[in-house]
Amino acid sequence: MRIGRGLYSLPDADVTIHHGLAQAAKAIPKGVICLLSALRFYETGTQVPHEVWMAIDRRAARPRVRNPRMRIMRFSGKALTEGVVEHTIEGVPVKIYNPAKTVADCFKYRNKIGLDVALEALREAIYLRKCTIDELWNYAKVCRVANVMRPYMEAIV
Repeated sequence: MRIGRGLYSLPDADVTIHHGLAQAAKAIPKGVICLLSALRFYETGTQVPHEVWMAIDRRAARPRVRNPRMRIMRFSGKALTEGVVEHTIEGVPVKIYNPAKTVADCFKYRNKIGLDVALEALREAIYLRKCTIDELWNYAKVCRVANVMRPYMEAIV
């Protein structure tokens, strides 16, 4: 069955909850799943995104993908390359930022996703032990949001 441009699937294939992430990874191989989609993958927070959030290089051409719906974010330098973990979803290698990098990205893009989402992600990442304080602090420096995250981290810890 044809799913989209260059995407095909077996008619009787088992579809998981993260099927959209596998489709997005096939459509944009150099992209990395980020922000709300990464939070959902790690089961952190209550956000359920209706589109796949994907990070690409800031100089890369805009991808022409219609299915699944995607929100493209532009990252550069260490913000793009640090904290990438490769998972296998439905037999497809999918690059996703680790929980600590995802929380730091939430604070970096707090004006787009909301400060309440970033705070919820920080609170749950620490409470559920998805990452350590040192990892959070390291990625806060990489994303240049250490001064923004410091008061919230001090209040939670």
